[in-house]
Amino acid sequence: MRKVVLFFSLCTLLVLAACSNGASKDSIKVIKFADAGWDSIRVHNSIAQLIVEKGYGYDTEVTSGTSAATMQALEQGDLNVYMEVWTDNIKDVYEKAIDSGKVIKVSTNFDDNSQGLYVPTYVIEGDAKRGIKAVAPDLKTVEDLAKYPQIFQDPEDKDKGRIIGAPSSWVVSEQLETKLETYGLDKQFNYLAPGSDSAIVADLAGAYKKGKPWVGYYWSPTWVTASYDLTLLKDKPYDKKAWDESKGTEFPPNDVVIAVNKDLVTQAKGVVDFLSKYHTSSELTEDALKYMNEKGVEPEEAARWWMKEHEDVWTTWVSDEVAQKVKAALK
Repeated sequence: MRKVVLFFSLCTLLVLAACSNGASKDSIKVIKFADAGWDSIRVHNSIAQLIVEKGYGYDTEVTSGTSAATMQALEQGDLNVYMEVWTDNIKDVYEKAIDSGKVIKVSTNFDDNSQGLYVPTYVIEGDAKRGIKAVAPDLKTVEDLAKYPQIFQDPEDKDKGRIIGAPSSWVVSEQLETKLETYGLDKQFNYLAPGSDSAIVADLAGAYKKGKPWVGYYWSPTWVTASYDLTLLKDKPYDKKAWDESKGTEFPPNDVVIAVNKDLVTQAKGVVDFLSKYHTSSELTEDALKYMNEKGVEPEEAARWWMKEHEDVWTTWVSDEVAQKVKAALK
């Protein structure tokens, strides 16, 4: 049995701490997963939940919140598993949790991801089939945006361009604002922090359908980068000192890891062994996300489809006995 629990601020951790998941230091009945608000973590949660429920016999729950709040909940033991920790996006929070010894990295889910400011490729190259002309043929880097504020005109402030950022609750939003200030782009562009991931996608989709210029934050792997022809604007090569001081480089290399609360190692050793073998890629993740979007299905259904399509992948993470149980449940 699976449940979904929502929380919206760190204050609610006090409530969560008073709740029981039937856990002690040595046993557990319900394994709780973190949902920090994007589709790929939801798909990976669903894949892992299916295996944990059908293969190992545990109930599962999902708790939603910001990256910082869910990481704190993992550290406190109110959550047990975090399937997609973007380690450099929440570097301070993550390293604090690891250093405390209360959170353990068990594997790298994928490490071939990218993030930054994207534009539709037709903005640079045009699209003859759609009758779209290239309006920014020399746009190659983030700093090059300084040449094109009128191309990306803010509909509410026609004297400036507009850059679509990340939701303000995401750590990356502050990093983007600093980056734009470092490059002086804040003088020519307004920075808009949408309320959600879906708001970013809606804005991009609206522009893309009309063949209009658009520039904004996104990342891979997502169904968006798998479905739309987008170009990631180049940035200065990553340099830790420069990044820490001004965010004036490309984003840091980002290992996307699976982390667990330390007690899960003794509470559910078999599950932790399985998670230690869990490894995918941006391409594999985007397969599920693209299916999810094209078919209009929930993450759980996309996960079931993915597991049928990629049986050769996930069966290497578990024993033959567990694999047979899970395959029977997928029929």
